[in-house]
Amino acid sequence: MSLDKKTLDLLQRQEEARRAGGEKRIQAQHGKGKRTARERLELLLDEGSFEEFDMFVTHRCTDFGMEQQQPLTDGVVTGYGTINGRLVFVFAQDFTIFGGSLSKAYAEKIVKVMDMAARVGAPLIGIADSGGARIQEGVDALAGYSDIFLKNVLYSGVVPQISVILGPCAGGAVYSPAITDFVIMADKNAYMFLTGPKVIKQVTQEDVTSEQLGGAEVHATKSGVAHLVASSEEDAIAQTKTLLTYLPQNNTEAPPRGACTDPIDRISERLNTIIPENPSKPYDMHEVIRLIMDHGEFFEIQPRFAGNLLIGFARLNGRTVGVVANQPSVLAGVLDNNASIKGARFVRTCDAFNIPIVTFEDVPGFMPGTTQEYNGIIRNGAKLLFAFAEATVPKLTVITRKAYGGAYCVMSSKHLRGDVNLAWPTAEIAVMGPDGAVEVIYQDELKKAESPADKRKELKQMYVEMFANPFAAAKKGYIDDVIVPATTRIRLIKGLEMLGTKRDANPPKKHGNIPL
Repeated sequence: MSLDKKTLDLLQRQEEARRAGGEKRIQAQHGKGKRTARERLELLLDEGSFEEFDMFVTHRCTDFGMEQQQPLTDGVVTGYGTINGRLVFVFAQDFTIFGGSLSKAYAEKIVKVMDMAARVGAPLIGIADSGGARIQEGVDALAGYSDIFLKNVLYSGVVPQISVILGPCAGGAVYSPAITDFVIMADKNAYMFLTGPKVIKQVTQEDVTSEQLGGAEVHATKSGVAHLVASSEEDAIAQTKTLLTYLPQNNTEAPPRGACTDPIDRISERLNTIIPENPSKPYDMHEVIRLIMDHGEFFEIQPRFAGNLLIGFARLNGRTVGVVANQPSVLAGVLDNNASIKGARFVRTCDAFNIPIVTFEDVPGFMPGTTQEYNGIIRNGAKLLFAFAEATVPKLTVITRKAYGGAYCVMSSKHLRGDVNLAWPTAEIAVMGPDGAVEVIYQDELKKAESPADKRKELKQMYVEMFANPFAAAKKGYIDDVIVPATTRIRLIKGLEMLGTKRDANPPKKHGNIPL
């Protein structure tokens, strides 16, 4: 087939755009163990599905000799494609062009795909690898970032937004990922920080590397910014694809329902003995979750941050559920500042995208101490309370052991519009544990006792029989049923099926005022 001159010119321009960074910079990117923007999109999207927008866009800056350098695409590749047949919109920052730095034209390309994603109701995935704002553009670059931030906010809770950090993300650029629903970081070459090591050295005299300041390890364990950490770019892309399988296309749709060959009435006898006889002895809530969920699968989110509270996605009879669970093997499952913030954000994410929430509760209370109080445990604990109370999706709770004090209230109790609240026979529901309660209630009797130790033991047993069991709460209807642990899976599946047509709403208002 012969091609006319204009068609040949078009094909030449397209090839020029695809390699606009130049061979030298592309090789340099590969030399760092990094893929180019287009190579990353090829890995992310179904083969042959990518449709590009704005391939021929160039920047409009005429200062500092920039008019002499106007590579096509201007440093970001944008468009749409499919992942496992589902429509997604994407942008990938191209470090081979001006270090991936953002200009006004570059920002407009990103805003275009963000608008389109919201308009048609499809997830947005952004791949970050950028040196930040393009200094030569001055306030135009800052305006471009602000335009993106605004769209992140307006479309928050409308379509899923996922940020994949595969290179530098510094300065104001970090705020766009911070607003998105999930941040996935590669453990090499990726870092996020507001002010870099050089600025910190000048201002505070601290010597710190980029990795120490904002690497994946830091954000996975200390700041909580990273929801997932990947061992490589391939792993980051794979985790992104897995995450998408649990999420709906937008806030008006239900999450995709997966195939389930795991019997819904499967009995897990191990659950009958998993709670230790000694109430102070820990066990691993991961095992509880996996014994109940389809095929033993649990896609954990923020696994290395605030380990005393587990969050993540799983399925029950093919239906996506968000899991929130106290972890007795870490700090006895107590709620502290970080765990409260972690849980609150996840609950709100599930509520925004129509994902039912299953809560496994074994919580002795909130963490005591001046450190927690000074850092806002009242405010942060209230965030978790607010999130559960505000949520209108189906909410199912299983109390496995301890449910004490205010933590009982906060963890999706019946009083916060919990739909199905179940308890195992080992559940202890009370204002506080027996040890503390006896010292408060029976202090006079203990003082008068000939043998305080024996009296304390006797009174503790009496307290346990009266309060530290699920039946007192069940008598009042605060617990819908006390169940055999081995049957938890079928009870939750039946509850989910019953709640499939749930309709609930909050009073009309602009928005609530969560205690931030």
